[in-house]
Order: sequence, then C-alpha cells, then structure tokens
Amino acid sequence: MAKTINASMAGTIFKIEVKVGDRFDFGDTVAILESMKMEIAMEAEDVGVVKSILLQEGDAVDAGTPILSYE
Repeated sequence: MAKTINASMAGTIFKIEVKVGDRFDFGDTVAILESMKMEIAMEAEDVGVVKSILLQEGDAVDAGTPILSYE
C-alpha cells in the first residue's frame, strides 16, 4: 500500500527534488516548500521509491497536504 509524504506547513511548492521511480533514504530532501519567504526542505522520514508526484511546482498547499506517494 502506498504511503505519502505531506507538507509540514502551509506554503507553495518551490521545487520537487525527485521523480517517479527514484529511491530515497531517510533524511533525503524530496521537495522544497516556500513559506513566509523562507525555503523549507521536506525531508523523507522513511525509505522508499516514488510512485507518483501529486503536486506541481508552484502549487499552494496547506499543512498535511500530500506531496508524493511512495512504497
């Protein structure tokens, strides 16, 4: 079953650092969120393979919004 990595706070997706099929490890930056004129690295809290990117760069998000799914 796929899991998701979610936005930690409200903001805008500044950059997505992974693509479908990429493997990532705990602590890897998977996306950068821009909030209050700061860039916040979204780090993986698990190990996995990206199954789908759910948002695009420039999309506005609320805290808890899924950014990508992985297995």
